[in-house]
Amino acid sequence: MSITLSGQGQDRPELQKAIEEIVESGFVGVQLRVNDEQGEWVGSAGVRELGRSARPLTNGHFRIGSTTKNFVATSVLLLVAEGRIGLDTPVDDYLPGFGPDRRITVRMLLQHTSGIFNHTGELNEDGTFEPGVPWRGKEWVENRFRTYQPEELVRLSMSRPARFAPGTGWSYANTNYVLARLVVEKVTGRPFAEELRRLVLEPLGMTGTVAPGASPEIPEPHNHCYYRYDDAGQERTVDITRENPSWVSAGGDMISTTRDLHTYFSALMGGRLLPVALLAEMRTPEATVGYGLGVFAQDLGAGGGTVFHHNGGMAGSGALMYSTPDGARTLTAGLTCVGDADLSIAAAFQNAQQRLVDEVFRGGRADPAQPAE
Repeated sequence: MSITLSGQGQDRPELQKAIEEIVESGFVGVQLRVNDEQGEWVGSAGVRELGRSARPLTNGHFRIGSTTKNFVATSVLLLVAEGRIGLDTPVDDYLPGFGPDRRITVRMLLQHTSGIFNHTGELNEDGTFEPGVPWRGKEWVENRFRTYQPEELVRLSMSRPARFAPGTGWSYANTNYVLARLVVEKVTGRPFAEELRRLVLEPLGMTGTVAPGASPEIPEPHNHCYYRYDDAGQERTVDITRENPSWVSAGGDMISTTRDLHTYFSALMGGRLLPVALLAEMRTPEATVGYGLGVFAQDLGAGGGTVFHHNGGMAGSGALMYSTPDGARTLTAGLTCVGDADLSIAAAFQNAQQRLVDEVFRGGRADPAQPAE
């Protein structure tokens, strides 16, 4: 693939080189925004569409996948601040119709310690996969405009055995955030998208962020993403920029831009969105993987300090959102690729995260704990 590049603002060749290397690792396109003591740098590499030469947009809309979870957690915590939700209140008090274990609290949803089965499937300890709703392969491609109701996803999860007793373990489950969305809607009497606008988007002047629900549309302008699948022994690649994300719901359905993600995460981490005590609650990690309430805390080691983040991925699309604790230095990025049922891009996505984090937060020094590439 030929590399098309564009850097704006001050000259940061190390950042441009990093995103060019990410494209070389298998991505269709990358758009990156870095805000730090040197100012703002925005650049892109790769192509906007397969088979064409136009470079990726530097502020195009893209699906942010599980980065959505941080927005949901912030919305919940802002309603906690308004006295409308209790962090340690049983979820059953808000959503009695589903019959969740009475020990499961709102806090457990946000921290993935509820033990609820993940409606998008679970990987068992023996390596076998227990499926949930289809989200990959030919079956998903052919049904990618199907609408799932959040209640349908929750009932699927509730029909499966719990992973562990509430509060006794950690297991990443999209369903936790579907339930959190339903709690928001129950206590406010309004759709989640409306509450998100009231609580977060309008106060911060964010105009490029959407909670689409079941809509398959993505606002213009945008880069394109793709999916490769097997069809009766023949490999096919299709443009999946338009898809109905209701299968993941509030676990990963949102759309944003690098500018909006910077605006949001800088304000959140800088203490300009949540009350101090609730921001501290959000950033207090559990012991298993360092997950707080909708955010990861990552210790970068000597000279790097701590960063907070929540990245995300959908078929053909990825998002990065990182910040220092004070919100003064942020990294936000949108990546497009050709996804597939085997998640072949996963290793390259992990390497891209590490490459950019090393460059932006560790001064270009690789983490010695990471294997050399």
